Amino acid sequence: MDAFFASVEQLDHPEYRGKPLAVGGNRERGVVAAASYEARKFGVRSAMPSRLAAQKCPNLIFVPPRFDRYKEISRVIRKIFLEFTDLVEPLSLDEAFLDVTNNHFAFPYATQIAKAIRHRIFLETGLTASAGISYNKFLAKVASDLNKPNGQAVIPPEKAEAFLEKLPIEKFFGIGKVTAEKMKALGIHCGRDLKAYSLVFLTRRFGKSGRHYYDIVRGIHESEVKPDRIRKSLGVENTFEKDLLTSSSVAETLTNKILPEFFRRLQQSQTAGRTLTLKIKYNDFTVHTRSRTFPEAIPPGSMEALALELIRQEELSGPVRLLGISLSNLIRPDDPGRQLRFSY
Repeated sequence: MDAFFASVEQLDHPEYRGKPLAVGGNRERGVVAAASYEARKFGVRSAMPSRLAAQKCPNLIFVPPRFDRYKEISRVIRKIFLEFTDLVEPLSLDEAFLDVTNNHFAFPYATQIAKAIRHRIFLETGLTASAGISYNKFLAKVASDLNKPNGQAVIPPEKAEAFLEKLPIEKFFGIGKVTAEKMKALGIHCGRDLKAYSLVFLTRRFGKSGRHYYDIVRGIHESEVKPDRIRKSLGVENTFEKDLLTSSSVAETLTNKILPEFFRRLQQSQTAGRTLTLKIKYNDFTVHTRSRTFPEAIPPGSMEALALELIRQEELSGPVRLLGISLSNLIRPDDPGRQLRFSY
């Protein structure tokens, strides 16, 4: 979807249309969750501190996120996907991989399916979508950004390597800002530069990811579209308007604001796990995590005490701007011999 959260807000609130809009945060603090295309012209991007976004765009409108509304529209879009193929792997509320090799309408070309899906999405939601089409997930993801908004692009097999050689390294799906900077320090600025390094060197320098980088620059990515992606963690976090200054205020906020929503999601998903992690982001944006792992599933009834224990594990190193709690090492509901229904 094109600037999904921001586009939904502009759809539901005509007064925001054509204006620079940021979902999340405010002029003083917080983080931008999504930016409209009008805001992007000023350099406003998702994950940008709100104060910086306001500096870049003085007329920027900030609105709070409405995740229930985004999920509602996401369900409509997911239903449209499934009318064309059963092989749908969601990446987020607004994005998914589709394997359309064997599609329900026997379309001979993926480009036809992409156009049909985008047309249906617009008719049913009033929102625009863009599509990337190729022979593997990595290239399709890269292609999906080429003609945004409201467009689509194709990278055929015979053009893949030449395309990737020219692609800036930060545009490679899966190479984040930190890794891109490390690569640039090695003189790797585009795919051609990356391709010059051997598998041995990349593996030594980047560990297991080195094999992935070696393959993707050659257009090799054999990951299948998996319609039933396994959730790896479940959590809740919150950025505060005012920093939390004491351990007692952190504990109180965790108990009264973070954990109730965490338990609601836990009960809704009927999920169990063996690792509980506390996340603390300080006002200098450094992030610390504290975890406890157990051999069996952690009973929900003991999670609050465990979370408070993690807070007391060590002194705070400064004012706290973000607090989160998450459960990982999850146990699937269909795991034989596991009893996942707990008393809440």
